[in-house]
Amino acid sequence: MRQFFEEFKQFAMRGNVIDLAVGIIIGVAFNGVVSSLVNDIIMPPIGFILNDIDFSNLFINLSGGDYSSLAAAKEAGAATINYGMFLNAVINFIIVAFAVFLLVKQMNRFFKEKPAPPAAPTTKECPFCRTQIPIAAVRCPNCTSHLEEKPAEA
Repeated sequence: MRQFFEEFKQFAMRGNVIDLAVGIIIGVAFNGVVSSLVNDIIMPPIGFILNDIDFSNLFINLSGGDYSSLAAAKEAGAATINYGMFLNAVINFIIVAFAVFLLVKQMNRFFKEKPAPPAAPTTKECPFCRTQIPIAAVRCPNCTSHLEEKPAEA
């Protein structure tokens, strides 16, 4: 049993698990901000443009009664399809997805790896037979031509 707890402790204290926990906590807090953004800032102008429609109050009553609002239908215990709440959730998702996209895009830009400098050439072309030979060669091993170039000094 002690070994089990030691393994769990090693698992829980790894960097990835801690990072995931921090990400979840920030995500929950971010969700509150996005929900407020959607419900308090974005949806009121959209509702105004669409003749004062409150998306959170859009529903289909399945029980046959007539209710003036979703709250009244819920209070009466009526079965409803709350498509306005679904629209709010979809808008929430789109905003969160867009914000995460922007965040990841910026993070990738900051941590973009710089390309490695090109490696120094190790071969050259024989001017007679056009095959690749070692850069320090003074005679071509393929055509046995004597190369007039002096070998590069190391």
